[in-house]
Amino acid sequence: MTDKLVHGFFFVNGMISVVVLLGIFALLVYTSFPAFQEVNIWEFLTGKTWNPTSYYKAVYGIVPMLVSTFMVTIGALVIAIPLGIGTAAYLSDVASPRKREIIKPIVEILAGIPSVVVGFLGIVVVGPVIAKVFGLPNGLNALNGSVLLAVMALPTIISISEDALNNVPKSYDHASLALGASKWQTVVKVKLPAAMSGIIAACMLGMGRAIGETMTVLMATGCAPAMPDSIMGSVRTLTSSIAIELGEVAYNTTHYYALFALGLVLFILTFVINLISDLVLHKYEKVNR
Repeated sequence: MTDKLVHGFFFVNGMISVVVLLGIFALLVYTSFPAFQEVNIWEFLTGKTWNPTSYYKAVYGIVPMLVSTFMVTIGALVIAIPLGIGTAAYLSDVASPRKREIIKPIVEILAGIPSVVVGFLGIVVVGPVIAKVFGLPNGLNALNGSVLLAVMALPTIISISEDALNNVPKSYDHASLALGASKWQTVVKVKLPAAMSGIIAACMLGMGRAIGETMTVLMATGCAPAMPDSIMGSVRTLTSSIAIELGEVAYNTTHYYALFALGLVLFILTFVINLISDLVLHKYEKVNR
């Protein structure tokens, strides 16, 4: 009886998570649908201008926001992936138990820093440094957002990559060292390739963490709605557009529904990224079995 109750409890909790996810998706689809009665969906997905308050004709094109989102996210991954994998390799194979006990909690605490605090640091610390180094009038640009999102994605990448490296069979280490390889060669040429599926999943989850961030990019990227021309220019991501405009838009207008359509696009992007990472992670676990 106890086993059945426990099984039922966990089953109900799992189903609640699925129902909530489907409910969010259904709400976004339902609320986005009126926007596409007024706006051509192809123009919405391929348009290069977002100007819903135009006096002559409102224009809804999300390409600049998609480009900005991917620009900031890819920039964050370029910074976070080498640092994250390097830190994970250090924690799993190089650091002493005492150092690991010190560094691991610091990494976990990093994940708990509120995004608004990270954004504030981007304004007062990272932004001025970028402006001074590159000779810019201000540091509120895509590079600033990439640096901050990299910091926020690091805990995810480090934790999952370290678990993947720790799950590599010890016989791999022993065989490599027995053949005369150094510790460095063993980590780089044996353990990292063996754990590559788990590391890829970690990077994908880190990407999902970065692509859905709101307050940090809202505060630190300048929020210019135009098509970005470089990583040194101001950008506006999907999340920051929703955060800026939803509180001020008139209820039940095309603009209002278009913002929910932005949320639907963002939901699909993050869902696909997390689904791919989950499939890769399951493949990794199956191979190791």
